[in-house]
Amino acid sequence: MNKKFMALMLLFFISIFSSPLFASGATHDVVAKSGTEEVQHEYKPKSISELAASFYETTGIKAIIDPQDDVMTSEPNPADARPMTHFEQSWGRIIMFAIVIVLFYLAIAKGFEPLLLLPIAFGGLLANIPLANMGGAHGMLGIIYNMGIANEFFPLLIFMGVGAMTDFSPLLANPKAAILGGAAQFGIFGSLVGAVALGFDLQSASAISIIGGADGPTSIFIANRLAPEMLGAIAVAAYSYMALVPVIQPPIMKALTTEAERKIKMPKLRKVHKLENLFLPILILFLAILFLPESTPLIGAFAFGNFLKQSGVVERLSDTMQNSLINIVTIFLGLGVGSKLAADKFLVLETLGIMVIGLIAFAAGTAAGVIMAKIMNKFSSEESKVNPLIGAAGVSAVPMAARVVSKVGQEYDKSNVLLMHAMGPNVAGVIGSAVAAGVLLSIFK
Repeated sequence: MNKKFMALMLLFFISIFSSPLFASGATHDVVAKSGTEEVQHEYKPKSISELAASFYETTGIKAIIDPQDDVMTSEPNPADARPMTHFEQSWGRIIMFAIVIVLFYLAIAKGFEPLLLLPIAFGGLLANIPLANMGGAHGMLGIIYNMGIANEFFPLLIFMGVGAMTDFSPLLANPKAAILGGAAQFGIFGSLVGAVALGFDLQSASAISIIGGADGPTSIFIANRLAPEMLGAIAVAAYSYMALVPVIQPPIMKALTTEAERKIKMPKLRKVHKLENLFLPILILFLAILFLPESTPLIGAFAFGNFLKQSGVVERLSDTMQNSLINIVTIFLGLGVGSKLAADKFLVLETLGIMVIGLIAFAAGTAAGVIMAKIMNKFSSEESKVNPLIGAAGVSAVPMAARVVSKVGQEYDKSNVLLMHAMGPNVAGVIGSAVAAGVLLSIFK
């Protein structure tokens, strides 16, 4: 009885499933929903060779070696999309893959700021993948870009973390270091003139010139206000030069100083009282409120992070800003900036022009800081002379520029420790770039 029952059940299930199985060989319509409309797709059986051909049509190989006319660029804002050229789809992607590999090499083998360079480079790799639309509004890179770069949120979080990591003691112990931080901002205003001379309008030139401060968050913030169409190129340039500080600065520093100047030893800095550190971020914020309210989003975030650190009563919050928060935001920011390394955005004359102007601006800022230190020494006693190398730390790439200064100084005298002395102008440079951004924003308000 049980055997007959089991046999009947087996026949029953076979009869249920056999109908769709045998029907699958026939042509039929597949109904799919697209939004609120139903779209019918006619399904036709294909041979193995036809299936292989269909698969090849969806490969990156096909997209690169056989570019099409109807391929659109991947944009976080779909309204900005345009048809990609055949060069951008083929050789452009290959060139960008090569550039990404070079950035990987610099970050891993040479150690050039891997925390910045690796996320940016990997974002560039993802942005150049054919067909995947990673940089589109619904792609991973597009989502990251829209949620924190296009609306200026990530730069403010980065400034908050940088504030929590910053120690104002070297600046307070040697206030004249602020002059070096201010001098390094010459690169910003000098490149503004150069950008205008090259044909950029004054507002766009202002957005480009901020690259001279080597401050990625500030560059994103001001570009989003003054020239949003150039935001990607400006962000890529700023972060690229921040990462390449160890390559760009040393030749300039050595060219402008003598060996004797590089060996100058500076006196030990005085001990700074806790109350000085506590009140300084509030003082800076109030000065910004009174004279440059446009700069207060950046300076306010920076002051908040630093004030929490110096208060000494919220170590958990300060630690989160210095570590977890800034690390997470750096990952997202790097990938978002890297999304603008797509061939259709990077390999254009405008972007290349921005990269060149940014390089000149950064070099000019470095040179201005060193030259200002040499001028200060003309009016200083032998005991109070400053090592001109620390002027190069006036750009706001914290603490990269200060570390580079220390490394170059020790090449000529291993006992000469310049790191803490260089941190003074380096910290001043952070404030200086934010102030410069506020000035430019106020002019065009």
